[in-house]
Amino acid sequence: MATVQELLDIARGELGYKETPANSNRTKYGAWYGLDGQPWCVMFVEWVFAQAGVKLPIETASCTILMNAAKSAGNWVTSNYQPGDVVIYDWGGDKRPDHCGIVEAVGGSSITAIEGNTAIGNDSDGGQVMRRTRTLNQILGAVRPDYDKEDTMDNTPSGAHKEGVEWAIANGILTGNSEGDLMLSQPVTRQQMCTMLYRFWKLME
Repeated sequence: MATVQELLDIARGELGYKETPANSNRTKYGAWYGLDGQPWCVMFVEWVFAQAGVKLPIETASCTILMNAAKSAGNWVTSNYQPGDVVIYDWGGDKRPDHCGIVEAVGGSSITAIEGNTAIGNDSDGGQVMRRTRTLNQILGAVRPDYDKEDTMDNTPSGAHKEGVEWAIANGILTGNSEGDLMLSQPVTRQQMCTMLYRFWKLME
């Protein structure tokens, strides 16, 4: 299973992909799913999640079936959208699913999503993988899958500082907090500096 960012990296790698020939709905996503030549916004989402090893509530090519399965599984949300959510859109206000995409970023009254089978002027059958910005009132809700947790530890030094950091760790001067986070990019307080100087002094004894 992948983290949200790992899945989004896979989706970003598909930006610019177009069905061939135009207006055919023929794509690698449809061929992979077994329904080549059919509308493919959900098949694009399914393909991305399969590459990342993240499970959706059901394997389907239908926005409606995906939505209903998410509701049954307890993976359906209607507010506070997050990156990695699969949003389902309703263009006409009839409460029926029309299209879907993977949330990449969230703004105040909008989200930015990576979507398959869209285009400017043809939101639901445009034939491309694109980054689109949508207002919240166009969203019926979203599927929230279970992802791996992101690694929030700040323990990887830049190349310029790698040797010094490794020496400080090896000699007990840099130990990090109780959870093992070295906080390498964080500012140093006076008391932290005193502790590191003291450890260095003890090392030199």
